[in-house]
Amino acid sequence: MGVCWFVGLTTLDVVHRAAARPGRDEKVTASRQDVAAGGPAANAAVTAAALGERAVLVSALGGGPVASAARADLEAHGVRVHDVVPAGEDFPLAVSAVLVHEETGERSVVSADAALASAPAPGPEELGALPAPDVVLLDGHHPALARAVLAFLAAAGARPLVVLDAGRWRPVFSELLAVADVAALSAVFTVPGHDDAVAGATALGARRVVVTHGAEPVEWHGDGRSGTVDVPVARARDTLGAGDAFHGALAAALAQGAALPDACTAAARVASTRVAHVGPRAWLAALAR
Repeated sequence: MGVCWFVGLTTLDVVHRAAARPGRDEKVTASRQDVAAGGPAANAAVTAAALGERAVLVSALGGGPVASAARADLEAHGVRVHDVVPAGEDFPLAVSAVLVHEETGERSVVSADAALASAPAPGPEELGALPAPDVVLLDGHHPALARAVLAFLAAAGARPLVVLDAGRWRPVFSELLAVADVAALSAVFTVPGHDDAVAGATALGARRVVVTHGAEPVEWHGDGRSGTVDVPVARARDTLGAGDAFHGALAAALAQGAALPDACTAAARVASTRVAHVGPRAWLAALAR
């Protein structure tokens, strides 16, 4: 069992499933609703925990009722939550409004993400009390968290693998790509000043690069080689968090010592499982089969 830290965003997702998106000034009736913790780091942590890893989420939640609901969901799914907000203090945790299309499984999301407040940076004493990580995944939200974790690891002389979840460009990525052992890019990720995202990420210091393309093959580049791995065919019933599931499974596989192509294969299989099931958590049971 490896230890994976997931550093970044937690939200509370309110998910509705409906046959159509509402038009202007229109309401639609949902066929299903779910409430669960969300955010790239949080969802990736849930996935890694379901795969048997020790998943530690370093994030900002606070003591409010929204945070309590998110924390309860995370802990129920095996995630150790390290909240950097001082005990008893509130924090404006974002509530994400999610609509999943009944027929296509495509999701639409409105969220403040980390824009409502800046998370405080954890001190070395806090981080030193956590189990030492084999892999650290950063999602680029709450930059102070990422910087504090990286500074702690450097001072401690620790060198876990650093995985960067790069869905869309954020200014802090110019720093984080420089320390990324694996930069996992979405198909729409761009690096300012570069026509090719892989070349741009590599130029900024990423040692290895993975690019996901939805249901299309996953690209991997590193160690002087490159290739692709196929994504298992699945009917897409719910795409919410599919990328997060990929990243959580990628971190879990790397923590077990898998080579990058094998880790991508394992992560693609998990992401394919995710989209084949309705709801933010019901799919996790399929991982144990």
